[in-house]
Amino acid sequence: MIIIKAGGGKYINWNYIAQDIATLNEQTIIVHGANAAFKEISQKFGLSEKIIQSPSGHTSRYTDNQTMELLTMVYSGLINKKIVSCLQKHGINAVGLSGADGKLWLGKKKDAILAKVGSKTKLITDSLTGKVESVNTKLISILTRGGFTPVITIPAITDSGELINVDNDRALAVMARDLKVRTLVILFEAPGFMEKLDDPSSKVSHIDIEDIDKFLEKSEGRMKKKLLGVTEAINAGVTNIYFGDGRIKNPVSQAMKGKGTTIN
Repeated sequence: MIIIKAGGGKYINWNYIAQDIATLNEQTIIVHGANAAFKEISQKFGLSEKIIQSPSGHTSRYTDNQTMELLTMVYSGLINKKIVSCLQKHGINAVGLSGADGKLWLGKKKDAILAKVGSKTKLITDSLTGKVESVNTKLISILTRGGFTPVITIPAITDSGELINVDNDRALAVMARDLKVRTLVILFEAPGFMEKLDDPSSKVSHIDIEDIDKFLEKSEGRMKKKLLGVTEAINAGVTNIYFGDGRIKNPVSQAMKGKGTTIN
């Protein structure tokens, strides 16, 4: 079993991804984002995006009730079903789920978030954000044994039934741990891990697991979050991680052949 995570960039090619997955002989679980679509639809609704930066430099989306409603509509509604439709066209019996369905992603809401506002640090207590703590492996097993391919995205849910926004990249580590998955394929709009943001010539072909912290220190933005997720995945027992370009033909198999960045 492998978990494939595809980012939510505008140019991610789901037809290429679906064609490739259809040729694989392994059971797959798909996790996806929808960031580009969310930004576009947010603008149409006149909802401005609020990004929080922690004192350590990590960024997250401030999620109030209105943002949560729109996130749920775009991620687990519109985009999830578009992806399911695409996979079905290529013969993959996909089932679209949010992390809330069946408590698939059970998480805990953060009591507070520290955010940098200019030179000051502010305590934010009303953001509906959190972290996945466990995965409903029974539900995944029922689906995969029945020949279905789970397609999963945010939101997650708390034990009390509250929807929370979580980071998909970091949810992968919990999925890998609970499902005992050893291989992750992470696709996004770049040829692999780049030491310099938006500079394809700085792509790193291989990262030794023991050196991951060095690259984490040098990374920034979304790449930093991906490496944080990778670090947690490694600690959860993952042994092979592949970063690949979600815009090209055969993106999964190309990544697994080492055409992007291999981490092991």
